[in-house]
Amino acid sequence: MKQRAIAIGIFWVILLTVLTLRAPGFFAGGNLRDMALSNAPALLVAVGMTLVILMGEIDVSVGSQFAVATVVAGLAAKSGLPLGLTVLVTAIAGALLGSLNGALIIGLRVPSIVATLAAMAFWRELLRWTTGGAWIQGLPASFQWMGLSQAGGEIVIFAATALIFGFFAWAMRNLRAGRGIYAIGSASEAARLAGIPVAGLSFSVFALLGALTGLAAALNAMRFSEVQPNAGAGLELKAISAVVIGGASISGGRGNLWGTLLGAAVLAVIAPSLTFLGINAFWEKAIQGGIILGAIVLERAAAGKRSARAH
Repeated sequence: MKQRAIAIGIFWVILLTVLTLRAPGFFAGGNLRDMALSNAPALLVAVGMTLVILMGEIDVSVGSQFAVATVVAGLAAKSGLPLGLTVLVTAIAGALLGSLNGALIIGLRVPSIVATLAAMAFWRELLRWTTGGAWIQGLPASFQWMGLSQAGGEIVIFAATALIFGFFAWAMRNLRAGRGIYAIGSASEAARLAGIPVAGLSFSVFALLGALTGLAAALNAMRFSEVQPNAGAGLELKAISAVVIGGASISGGRGNLWGTLLGAAVLAVIAPSLTFLGINAFWEKAIQGGIILGAIVLERAAAGKRSARAH
């Protein structure tokens, strides 16, 4: 984790230095605000992804879950549901999708990468078939920015994201369930023998990731007057990248949400910086993939050194 933090720090300094010299407009207040606003939903998803990865599991279906939840939010708002109920319904829809993953992985013992990869393809294609790719239009004025001014809506989104992040950062250190997640990722069988309800807690974490994804989708949808069914494309890669950049072990048991926050901040800068530097934005996903690969290589190298010292 120390080597990873040093590498991230070097990358961060180099990137900010290049932007300062070549694109000082990047640091304009409006641009920084827009970056934070557009990445707030991704941070909420990354919070849930951190819990899943701490258990030694993975979920690559969050992008598809986000798209489904976005459509649910749009349809709920269009039907005339009050704003609070719309958010609740969307979060419940996300929780149900996450629960299906949990049932496959925990109940049927399907490897998480297989189960969630299948779910990713299934939900995305089902959504494309049912909506025909058409945007949901005619949303009530009370939905966009929660019926507030744009500035007021932005404040609510930032505040909600900060409160949720703060709660989970506290819970992972102070609640028994949080410590149980670390124990499951470190040694699942030992955690079971210690009295931790491994199956129930693991299932709950997948459901919780789904709920956070649904909530993130609702907050994101409120920024627009129309809802697009292809939302969340590439979100799974961004969420996983944020977690591993932040120092979490991909095999579970090590990491924290403050690291995830740092990772999300790094990723939030990459796409806009490419635009300001005149580099094709398609490089963003290549950089994210390279970061994940680099993190795994560093983790394996560190594990090899620890094993060599032990012998």
